[in-house]
Amino acid sequence: MLLIGAEDEEKWLAEGIAGVQHNAFYLHRALDSNNLRDALKYSAQMLSELRTSKLSPQKYYELYMRAFDELRILEMFFKDESKHGVSVVDLYELVQHAGNILPRLYLLCTVGSVYIKSKEAPAKELLQDLVEMCHGVQHPIRGLFLRSYLAQISRDKLLDIGSDYEGDADTVMDAVEFILENFTEMNKLWVRMQLEGPGRVREKREKERSALQELVGKNLHVLSQIEGVDLEIYKETVLPRVLEQVVNCKDDLSQYYLMDCIIQVFPDEYHLQTLEMLLAACPQVQPTVDIKTVLSRLMDRLSKYAASSADVLTEFLQVEAFTKLSNAIEKVIEVQVDMPAVGAITLYVSLLTFTLRVHPDRLDYVDQVLGACVKKLSSIPKLEDSRATKQVVALLSAPLEKYNDTVTALKISNYPRVMDHLDNGTNKVMAMVIIESIMKNNTCISTADKVEVLFELIKGLIKDLDSATDELDEEDFKDEQNSVAKLIHMLYNNEPEEMLKIICIVWKHTMAGGPKRLPFTVPSLVFSALRLVRQLQGQEGDIVGEEVPATPKKIFQLLSQMIEALSAVPSPELALRLYLQCAEAANGCDLEYVAYEFFTQVFVLYEEEIANSKAQVTAIHLIIGALQRMNVFSVENRDTLTHKTTGYSARLLKKPDQCRAVYACSHLFWVDGQDGIRDGERVLLCLKRALRIANAAQQMASIARDSSGPVTLFVEILNKYLYYFEKGNKQITAAAIQHLIELINTEMQGDSATSDAFLASTLRYIQFQKQRGGVMGAKFESIKL
Repeated sequence: MLLIGAEDEEKWLAEGIAGVQHNAFYLHRALDSNNLRDALKYSAQMLSELRTSKLSPQKYYELYMRAFDELRILEMFFKDESKHGVSVVDLYELVQHAGNILPRLYLLCTVGSVYIKSKEAPAKELLQDLVEMCHGVQHPIRGLFLRSYLAQISRDKLLDIGSDYEGDADTVMDAVEFILENFTEMNKLWVRMQLEGPGRVREKREKERSALQELVGKNLHVLSQIEGVDLEIYKETVLPRVLEQVVNCKDDLSQYYLMDCIIQVFPDEYHLQTLEMLLAACPQVQPTVDIKTVLSRLMDRLSKYAASSADVLTEFLQVEAFTKLSNAIEKVIEVQVDMPAVGAITLYVSLLTFTLRVHPDRLDYVDQVLGACVKKLSSIPKLEDSRATKQVVALLSAPLEKYNDTVTALKISNYPRVMDHLDNGTNKVMAMVIIESIMKNNTCISTADKVEVLFELIKGLIKDLDSATDELDEEDFKDEQNSVAKLIHMLYNNEPEEMLKIICIVWKHTMAGGPKRLPFTVPSLVFSALRLVRQLQGQEGDIVGEEVPATPKKIFQLLSQMIEALSAVPSPELALRLYLQCAEAANGCDLEYVAYEFFTQVFVLYEEEIANSKAQVTAIHLIIGALQRMNVFSVENRDTLTHKTTGYSARLLKKPDQCRAVYACSHLFWVDGQDGIRDGERVLLCLKRALRIANAAQQMASIARDSSGPVTLFVEILNKYLYYFEKGNKQITAAAIQHLIELINTEMQGDSATSDAFLASTLRYIQFQKQRGGVMGAKFESIKL
């Protein structure tokens, strides 16, 4: 078609429609007066408007529909012989005298429709006659619409089972032959459209061709609706003829549309039984055809068909559907050497989806698909296409979503090999997907081998990959490492030896990640190991055997290495907390020297690494709490540790902090429920020392502010006095408490309401105890408020 303007085309369409309407007016007048001669004359002139070559397919369609509506009216006139007085046989001969071939053939098809309905001649011969005479129009657009009209008027007159025109057993084949011949010629005309007009308008021409594709595809739809077309006819005649046309036309638009049309209009059962034939055509299409979409749709339909009934699955096994699809995909990728990576990987995603739906129990099939993908990825220097990367993520995510069990995915040998081809960023994304799947499904990874495979899969999170240059956002990094920390808690086995192997594997990978990751992952690993220690509590020494078994001593050695690495980061506060946890675990195992060693490391950290005053206060109180709960130490070792703790408490920077730490140390000498640790004198010494420090703090506040400072510290010490007084510490007397209350009252002038409220609450408690009566009431009776 020549390159024309839109305005000119609108003008020509308007002229064509005006011509149709003008002649239709006289046609209607002739029909009303039963004038056959004038009816044929004006109908031929009206149809001559369709001979134009100036309109695009869309505009031509508008003109065609105007004429089509009039032909419906004309057909009704032809049916009623009483109006025109001419037999249908003579009428069929008469319309062949029209001057131009296009109007002649439209009229011939219209009369032919009436002729077939009259049954005065075999439908087979008439249809064959019409489809052959249509060869007379070879202009692509005019020929397509003419044959579309033929297909339209013949649709209800095909020789099908149960139709009014049914004859012998061969009639179905006659109908099939008619449709196939019309389809073949229409496709040739459609393909020929690409040669019309200059090459510079090719893109526009392709859009116009796309708008006409349904005219061609309608033939295949009609074929699929014929009742007599069973599997045998489809397999022996229909599919081979259609595929022959698809392959031979060598037009990418036609090949893509017709392949897709075959898949959409014919039954799934037919596709399954003719899978080999259908797939054999795929590698033969043009390299520019989007065959991946065609195959993806085919596999999607087949997988849904498999899900429709359990009985259908046996058919898939019998025809070896997976093997045929896999081989076809390999062949397509091999033939289409220019197929982009995203195309090939999309095919593997579709094949894997099909496999997971149809053969979910065949992990070997899943592994085979991933292996084929690895082979393709290996031929690509670097996967840079973001679309291809997304498809790889979809490929790896599919087994996780299907099985809801990461352990199953860990059995697939090619799974990590596919991940190796991802870039660093995507590798991390995929690792997060794996961890989220484990957490969501509460999956427990219970063997050392599986843990090794798992950590190989998520290595993008636990260590810096080679050539990693991306700047990582701090928040993203924390989220990733917290996910790894959560994952560690999902690694568990009831067998101590296997659990120790798991811990060692995780520690090996954790150390490979460098110091910046240790503060996130080491705590989880330490607590996982401590859980094992408590499981083994009570075992001593090593058991002689082929393998060194898991014993508390061995685990504590490993724990010491872990926390030592953490303290070197440096992260001393966290390391100190973990050392104290280990010391308490050693206490439970009755391993004195191990617990003592952990406390030694705690004090080393405190002296050398913790300089911040707030951190020191927190650390001292943690040490006091942990040491107070220890019962494994000998008197000598406990005294050494207690002396160290009280010394550090008295050397804190701020006086209030000193005071609170010192009176907290009093609990180291008085432990409920443990015989032998009730040293009342040393408790009193701690409290007196705290009182002296509080007094010094009060004096410093008075100098700085020219007024007395808060007495909160004194009230806090008073509460400690009351605690030990109730516990029966004979060194804490009522007189001492009375003296302290008087001291507080003296210092209360100008103090804040906070201290007032604290003191009032404490005094109310004393009053309550006095009123209780009994032994406790008698003890408190001598205290005067």
